[in-house]
Amino acid sequence: MTPPELELYLHAHIPLSAAMQVHVETVSEESVLLSAPLAPNINHRETVFGGSASALTILSAWSLLHVRLRASGVDARLVIQSNRMDYLKPVAGAFAARSSLSNAGQWQGFLRMLERRGRARSTVVADLVDRGEVAGRFEGEFVALGYGAS
Repeated sequence: MTPPELELYLHAHIPLSAAMQVHVETVSEESVLLSAPLAPNINHRETVFGGSASALTILSAWSLLHVRLRASGVDARLVIQSNRMDYLKPVAGAFAARSSLSNAGQWQGFLRMLERRGRARSTVVADLVDRGEVAGRFEGEFVALGYGAS
């Protein structure tokens, strides 16, 4: 899946991503990098609203699993089950989120579990990035439901 394809998908299926003006910078099976401008995500202190920062990291993490499932030829619904977000510093400009699997070695087991039981869990981490510096850290557990070949 290319960055423009993922961006179109996000804007069409997750309207908040369009309202936030999320842009897909890079996509690979190892990570997804999303960015957003400050203006539609600003708070009363003229920094990024915490909900927008959290939403961008969740979108990046969800997108990574979505891309990996598609690349594996699997059609499953993805939902977030739990997450934790640590904010390390305020962000006063455009911001980004880069996701990765917390343990890439467990991917094949995740796919086997999904095929066998129709449900599997995966933990994804994402860094909130402000001008190249980590401004926050996200960790979330996602559940894939159903199994079908795409």
